[in-house]
Amino acid sequence: MSSHCLDPRIGVAALMLACAAAQAAAPAPASPQASELRVCADPANLPYSQRDESGFENRIARLVANDLGMRLSYFWQEQTRGFVRKTMGAGECNLFIGVPAGFDRVLRTKPYYRSTYVAVTRRGTPPFAGFEPAELRARRFGVQLIGNDLAASPPGHALAGGGAVENVTGFLVYGDGPAGKRMVDAVAGGSIDVALVWGPQAGWFARRAAVPLEVAPVKPPPGMGMPFEFAIAMGVRKGDTALRDRLDEVLARRKTDIEAILDEYAVPRAHGTAPVPASTAGGQP
Repeated sequence: MSSHCLDPRIGVAALMLACAAAQAAAPAPASPQASELRVCADPANLPYSQRDESGFENRIARLVANDLGMRLSYFWQEQTRGFVRKTMGAGECNLFIGVPAGFDRVLRTKPYYRSTYVAVTRRGTPPFAGFEPAELRARRFGVQLIGNDLAASPPGHALAGGGAVENVTGFLVYGDGPAGKRMVDAVAGGSIDVALVWGPQAGWFARRAAVPLEVAPVKPPPGMGMPFEFAIAMGVRKGDTALRDRLDEVLARRKTDIEAILDEYAVPRAHGTAPVPASTAGGQP
């Protein structure tokens, strides 16, 4: 798949845009009961979702279900290639808690948060100063590699455009634990100086690192034409406008509570108003 299909959250949204957007959805054979909020999620993908419901998307799902008076249940599926087809496409659930706001494989709610790529550095070292040539030559970087063709995230494209190649380490989506954790651990361990990571992963893992780390938003270099910020919504099956509308009402009504959950999980938020492309190289999940 070419890199223009990609988008990271390196959670549901990342591989949805990186892999699933090029696959045809299977017809849904059945639907959850109207009184059931059935969520499709990865059983081991902190900080987003976990089988013990300790992820922030689990917490938000519980809040929404309680508000609607619906029974919450899960269909667990490892987030690999074909996630959408194997889950909502197969009629196994009626809700994704986090999808890019431009993801056209599902019917989306209004965005309920917007995050950004960040730079993770060791406390006491210089902060990331942007994609200037001197900065790119002087430090060792880590970036996420997304999708079937191992395309880089937006910061990876910016590094390459600035001439940083030999001093950049790519971290695969698949590996021993989330890519974001491996990148944060590499900064903490000193094998790289700067990790350019999707914000929700960076905040969570940096807070739990063995040494003090700093997390700061990153902006693309002038003229790059590729966003570093992405809005996140919920996704339901196409045509299920009734559930989508009810979710929009809950998201508005419980905005403060959702923000508190995101704060608890150290999810960085951006407040830009630029439109979110349906598919882009890298991104959010």
